[in-house]
Amino acid sequence: MWQAIAEHINSELDSDFEIESKAQLTGGSINLAWRVSGKGQQFFVKLNQREQAEQFETEVLSLHALQQAHCIRVPKVICAGQTIDKAFLVLEYMPFSGETVQGWQHLAQQLALLHKQHDQAMYGFDWDNSLGTTPQPNKWQANWSSFFSEQRLGWQLQLLLEQGFGFGKIDYLVEQCRQRLQHYQPPPSLLHGDLWRGNIGFVSDSPAVFDPACYYGDREADLAYTTLFGRFPEHFYKAYQELYPLDKAYTERKDLYNLYHVLNHAYLFRGAYLVQAQEMIKQLFS
Repeated sequence: MWQAIAEHINSELDSDFEIESKAQLTGGSINLAWRVSGKGQQFFVKLNQREQAEQFETEVLSLHALQQAHCIRVPKVICAGQTIDKAFLVLEYMPFSGETVQGWQHLAQQLALLHKQHDQAMYGFDWDNSLGTTPQPNKWQANWSSFFSEQRLGWQLQLLLEQGFGFGKIDYLVEQCRQRLQHYQPPPSLLHGDLWRGNIGFVSDSPAVFDPACYYGDREADLAYTTLFGRFPEHFYKAYQELYPLDKAYTERKDLYNLYHVLNHAYLFRGAYLVQAQEMIKQLFS
């Protein structure tokens, strides 16, 4: 397997790279992560089962979309492919260091600049992709309330129902969500889509983001998720607000947007997330 990955790297870079050492990295709950080194070069390698190849291919498309926005750093894509039994993604290796106040401020400013680019008139993306390993549909729609209620909330509820976990009548919940957002039509922004602390790193004071699940949507969805599993430092939010202030009604939509991620965690990991999802649905729609 490793020889095949090295050959893919060489083919892409037109080099004679050989893997002289490798180290498994911690932190990922879905993919295996490795650092491979040789001849003065280092690369970050993500591994999963061969059937997850499409997940890596769509991750590449999201990374390219963020890179082309020229606002926030993402790891450079080297190559993606398959061996006999594995799918892999090779990225630039970033030597992350500790976080700093300035690093968080830079992240906020760069994210605000990304969100300020309103060059897309509709919500969605040119490709469906994945949130973790969960398929994420991105069919283009002109109405935000329809897009979020159908392709985010309704989609997750249907996936969970197919697993045997029902949270009420899906049509009713989708319509309730639609009504909550029906008078709200934000300008579409390119979103990271999976913006939590585990998908952010700092090289000195320079931030970088990875593991995106991009689509064009309401920027508040990115900001909401930064608060779900432990808020970012307050100077992050202060710096973002200074450059691109949030609507006063953001707090009324934040939990609705985070329900999508809680449902996704319930789908992937079950357990306490199923209880949390049920409680959120009760609070939001009862």
